[in-house]
Amino acid sequence: MKVLGLTGGIGMGKSTVAAAFRRAGLPVFDADREVHRLQQPNGRALPAIGRLVPGAVVGGRLDRAALRRAVVADPALFRKLEGILHPMVRAERRRFLQRQRRAGRSWVVLDIPLLFETAPAGRRPADCDLVAVVSASPATQLARVRRRRSMSAAEAASIIARQMPDGEKRRRADVVIHSGLSRWQALREISRLLVRMRAWPTRTAASRAPSPDGARGGAAAGRIG
Repeated sequence: MKVLGLTGGIGMGKSTVAAAFRRAGLPVFDADREVHRLQQPNGRALPAIGRLVPGAVVGGRLDRAALRRAVVADPALFRKLEGILHPMVRAERRRFLQRQRRAGRSWVVLDIPLLFETAPAGRRPADCDLVAVVSASPATQLARVRRRRSMSAAEAASIIARQMPDGEKRRRADVVIHSGLSRWQALREISRLLVRMRAWPTRTAASRAPSPDGARGGAAAGRIG
């Protein structure tokens, strides 16, 4: 079984691209969805979060406003929260991969916003045979974040600035999917990538790594997985 790592900054259109892979028949592990599940009422992460931030969990429910205030007052809490959530997400990711491997899947997708940030410096993210990053222009990204979160340009820019720069993600990825040109162009690039992935098992080892712009070009894509 081969694994496509899918990543991209906030507002880049990664969720739309992940949905396209689902429609093509690929199982997708959504790290953000798993984080939400861990934090839902009586979720597995809540006891540890409650111990870390007293008052952030009340009656088995996460008080997001209280947690947000605590993190603003003490930014070091953010890394501690990651220390709670990331191991749980990784464990669920391993279970997902085990289930799909037993099911005989040829390809699966790991949709992980912090794919590069959580990988050892200079090394390919764990479990991934191929990595695709979803990218758009800075202006498009800023507009999307502002629209989605109803915030000022300064607030949106501050959120974007806390993430790994898009240029660095594109440099480290095998494939770049451009989501800011047009929906047709993005789907065209996804289709081209699906064709390459479907052909992957028949290639020799020397020819398996696609070029950084390997998602460009057009071709019809069938269901795979």
